Amino acid sequence: MKLSEICAKLSWSYDGEDREISGLQAVQSASSEHIVYLENEKFLETLKSTKAGAAIVLEKHRSLVPKSCSVIVSQNPHLDMAVLTKLFAPSIVGSVKNPPQIDKSAVIMPNAYVGNGAVIKAGVTVMAGAYIGENVTVEEGTIIHPNAVVYNNCIIGKRCHLLANCVIGSDGFGYAHTKEGAHVKIYHLGNVILEDDVEIGACTTIDRAVFGSTLIKKGTKIDNLIQVGHNCELGEHCIIVSQTGLAGSSVLGRNVVMGGQSATAGHLKIGDFATIAARGGVSKSLEGGKTYSGFPIMLHKEWLKSQAKLMQFFKKENKN
Repeated sequence: MKLSEICAKLSWSYDGEDREISGLQAVQSASSEHIVYLENEKFLETLKSTKAGAAIVLEKHRSLVPKSCSVIVSQNPHLDMAVLTKLFAPSIVGSVKNPPQIDKSAVIMPNAYVGNGAVIKAGVTVMAGAYIGENVTVEEGTIIHPNAVVYNNCIIGKRCHLLANCVIGSDGFGYAHTKEGAHVKIYHLGNVILEDDVEIGACTTIDRAVFGSTLIKKGTKIDNLIQVGHNCELGEHCIIVSQTGLAGSSVLGRNVVMGGQSATAGHLKIGDFATIAARGGVSKSLEGGKTYSGFPIMLHKEWLKSQAKLMQFFKKENKN
């Protein structure tokens, strides 16, 4: 779609060259066929070198947009981005016409659905009631349990286990807000990639990325009833225990362990071989190789000391 057509549909104006636009993308990874947006000033330096074809920016940031990039000036770039995602959101069904490719050795049980364009490789088992969306790839030896859902365009690696009722690739919880307080849905245009030997527990949800991919690297094991938000990245061989919640764009290094009911605030990093104890609330980026507890998060040994001091205080109060 031409940039001029997009702007006409949305009653926008632009400065610069008209060009073909294929979709939206993050500032740092866009090409000349993408539109980007910028509201957070921590990405100002990245904007200066973006390869995007067009950028939605505040008036005060217009001068930072490269000359090769057309400019759409906005009073609310985040809101305009949300409106634009709907324009590029593909149909949930019917957008792919070629039939699925299913290896002869794969087992597809009755009442399972495999969408057009999907690729089901050797030794895969898809159990009753499972839903495999359009353009999904499922690699060799993976088992998809009853009523699991894998939405369009996701990639499932070799020897993965997707347990009952898990959901891979649902839209993330993302909205932009109008001045009147209405919530405008952000359609998530990316996907989810599970690398080899990943296990996803029952009733766990892994949201697709806004742009790019939510990534679960090889060997990671995710328990039941866990939420992984959009654009998260989990390193190799992580262990994520039941009822943990990872907010969007959390990045975990390799072999990170998160105990039950722990959580992250999003847009932060946890280093390799870090352990977050049960109910730990990660509100800032953490160094690897250490064990953390509590909320606000602290080193586990410091948390134990603080708990001991609290108990001493309460004992004194009870005596009085």
